Amino acid sequence: MQELGSGEAIARAQAVYDYGQTAIFASSVDPRLHMVLYVPPTAADGRKLDLLVAVHGTGRTSAIDFRDGFAEFGLYNDCAILCPIFPVNVLGDGARSGYKFLQEGDIRYDQVVLSMVEEMAQKYHQDWSLFAMFGFSGGGHFTHRFAILHPEKLWAASIGAPGSVTLLDPTRDWWVGVRDLEQRFGKAFQPDELAKVPVHMVVGDADLETWEITHKPGGRYYMEGANDAGINRPARLEALAKSFREAGVKVTFDRVPGVSHDRIKVLGHVKSFLSKVLQERRSK
Repeated sequence: MQELGSGEAIARAQAVYDYGQTAIFASSVDPRLHMVLYVPPTAADGRKLDLLVAVHGTGRTSAIDFRDGFAEFGLYNDCAILCPIFPVNVLGDGARSGYKFLQEGDIRYDQVVLSMVEEMAQKYHQDWSLFAMFGFSGGGHFTHRFAILHPEKLWAASIGAPGSVTLLDPTRDWWVGVRDLEQRFGKAFQPDELAKVPVHMVVGDADLETWEITHKPGGRYYMEGANDAGINRPARLEALAKSFREAGVKVTFDRVPGVSHDRIKVLGHVKSFLSKVLQERRSK
């Protein structure tokens, strides 16, 4: 085999690992946490891109599903896809759900995502000071809580079938409400900023199993009011939509007929929403 010159080898490696469907990268800020991307090859020629951050569910494998599932959307809409990967057992205690609530031990997952976005923006010479976020199931947990805490960073948010929701209730503490948001995260709730974010919510009308989402006394995330938003995912997402709308947020709600807890079957609705927001955003 003919040996490649150093410049040619670097260029080929970048084409294989840094563009299109990328390798898995560790975060420079916290190498315990990882990310995988889809970056349209046109970015190598300096084309400017928007960014979608797509957050996995409890099984984590949806990070790859989302990277690949949004690849065509990204190519034809000039949009990179960044999928964080937050491993199970990251603190050695077997926990699966810490990222859903933004904080776990010494990890602030919201801050890690912001650092990932900044790191990749520098790598690909992009301005991603604003980005969109989508998450399904556990990722839906993360996405709506990230939007509550960092609305000024988002040009859109799509929230898919979270098992539990944080309502914008100033009389209850996190994670059920937002009363102690500033004490907990050092940042006050900004309803005026959240009202500027186009928000999409999506859930299958057959997504009715409750075994994984019913909080019981003694559970890691049990607190008073943990189950008050509704018995199942559609009911809880409806409660979240009502809470957001009462705060002045424009919410597009898709309740998909005949679909259970299936992330792939809702992606078309997410893409339609994001395409519309991108078109409006770019026409200004």
